[in-house]
Amino acid sequence: MSVAAHERIDLRTSPEIKELIVRAASTAGMSVSAFLLGTAQERAKKILAESEMITLTSRDWSAFAKALDNADKPRPMLSAAIKRHRDWQQGKS
Repeated sequence: MSVAAHERIDLRTSPEIKELIVRAASTAGMSVSAFLLGTAQERAKKILAESEMITLTSRDWSAFAKALDNADKPRPMLSAAIKRHRDWQQGKS
């Protein structure tokens, strides 16, 4: 059975910020550690998703899809990405 290793993060802050975090964690019914980890994880995921996502105008998307359609050789990973994007757009509407 594998046991996950745990890493430690040490923080220093002002008394005012600590009190704010303690109050927020208490209000949420969480420990300070759980509150900080959960909040940091949510924010980290959001930042990474925004930085890793490419947004195209409809004109750029059409040009990209056309270039893929006219490609000399099959590119299965790109085709799969287009399919996922189309599926995502259909689910979004």
